[in-house]
Amino acid sequence: MTIWLNAGIIFTLLAVVIILLKWGNVRVVGVTPVKTFTFIAILFTSGLDVGLIMFPLTEFAGYADIKASPEYAFANPLAIEFGYWGFLIWGFYFLTCFYFCVIEPKVKFFEIPWVKFINNVVIIGTCAFTAYLLLTNLPWYLPELGDGTSVVSEFYLIVFAAICFAVYSSTDIKYVRILSIATTWLFLALIAFMWVGAFVIGDSEMSAFTNNLGSIGTYFANINEFILPLNDYHEFYLFWWFAWSIMIGQFTSRFVGGLKTYQVLGAMLIFPSIPIAIWFSVLYHYHEAGIPTQGIKNFAMVFVGIVFVINSLDSLVRLYTDNLNLTVKRFGKMKYILGNVVALSLLTLLFKLEFLQIQWVGALVIGLFFLCAAFIGYSKFKTVKNIDSSPKANKIDYTKIDTVH
Repeated sequence: MTIWLNAGIIFTLLAVVIILLKWGNVRVVGVTPVKTFTFIAILFTSGLDVGLIMFPLTEFAGYADIKASPEYAFANPLAIEFGYWGFLIWGFYFLTCFYFCVIEPKVKFFEIPWVKFINNVVIIGTCAFTAYLLLTNLPWYLPELGDGTSVVSEFYLIVFAAICFAVYSSTDIKYVRILSIATTWLFLALIAFMWVGAFVIGDSEMSAFTNNLGSIGTYFANINEFILPLNDYHEFYLFWWFAWSIMIGQFTSRFVGGLKTYQVLGAMLIFPSIPIAIWFSVLYHYHEAGIPTQGIKNFAMVFVGIVFVINSLDSLVRLYTDNLNLTVKRFGKMKYILGNVVALSLLTLLFKLEFLQIQWVGALVIGLFFLCAAFIGYSKFKTVKNIDSSPKANKIDYTKIDTVH
């Protein structure tokens, strides 16, 4: 699996370089373009899930234990955490976003029936994994509802409610913009709330926060260390990013609003990384200073985490139902909601029972990358070589999203 993952990473990075060299100045326009802020909000909230909120406080100690994990010795725990979530890793999303916006309309590889089937298996499986992550992390953040370790009935109810809400919101694409922008502002509000709790009410020195931000620079000084997996846990993260990349690319490609290719890459690498860096810097101070988060702070993190899950599931459910023609228009709203809720709930339980693994999904995605490249090389090379723009039918019309359902 490690060799397969390494091959996938090297292929992805080379593909990004080729895209920049050949199509760097092409204006990228999706089928439903939106303004840049909205695009970034959709990218950020759809491209991340509850792990961004809930994982760091449970992981910093492990990254600091270089006796148990000497491979982390080259950087501080904050830089390691940022390396798992920020900057370079977003190049995966850029590759798939550009492909589905500019190349796939000419190639139509993902319209081949067996490819479409595998693609939607990936999307549905990753949807369920997102819900599973929320379920398994709730005991740590809401120990008041249980014993702090076990998943109790209340947690199943919370996840079920999130799935129901997400499936309902996926019934109309207009909710995407509302939900994405609202989630972005909620996340920024959470950062501010936690920052005030540490550095105003908690009387900590501001220098601790700025020092944390500065220590993230260790990531950029050692960025080469993060390209290939450091250990099995980093491997898990990278497979997870691959699993997400193919569907996030499909979804976000719809909304690119006329940025040039190099600008899309810059936007994807830089803009999501800024709030991630600030958020992790605040959380790292809580970890280092031993500031408790029980009560309202944990509740706030769980609430925003649930909103992230709803946002991610909304976009992914919309994507696979469109791909498979399992739409509201075809089945009606009630059957659409019931079918998706039942399917995602059952798949979430399969992840809980460890019957499914996200690494398998990521490995499958890497296979699709290779097959797509082979298909282009064998039968569509001249077609791709002659591409010089986004599809002509894609026009910059920011009002289009208000009329599409």
